[in-house]
Amino acid sequence: MRNIYPSDKSREQFASIQALWEQAKKRGTPRVFDLYDVFCAVAYVLKSGCQWRMLPGDLPNWPVVYKYFRQWGQKSSKEAFSLLEQALKKWG
Repeated sequence: MRNIYPSDKSREQFASIQALWEQAKKRGTPRVFDLYDVFCAVAYVLKSGCQWRMLPGDLPNWPVVYKYFRQWGQKSSKEAFSLLEQALKKWG
C-alpha cells in the first residue's frame, strides 16, 4: 500500500487513459510495475517539481519512472502529441 499524493487521481480516472499505454506496449518482457503507480509518479514530479531522485520511496523507483517518462514523451511521426501529452490532456 502506498501513500496518496495531491497529484494522484483515482484508478477509475486512470482507466480512461489506460488504453493509450496498452497501445504503446512493445513486445517483450511483461511489465513489473503497475502503470497507474508509474503514471502517478510522473504526475508527482510534474506537479511538485521535485528531482527524479527525490521521488517518495513508496512510488516506483526513479530510474523506472524516468524511463517511462522518456518513452511516453517521445512523439511519433504520425502523432501531433506524445502519449504523455495526450494522457495529461485527458487527465485534466
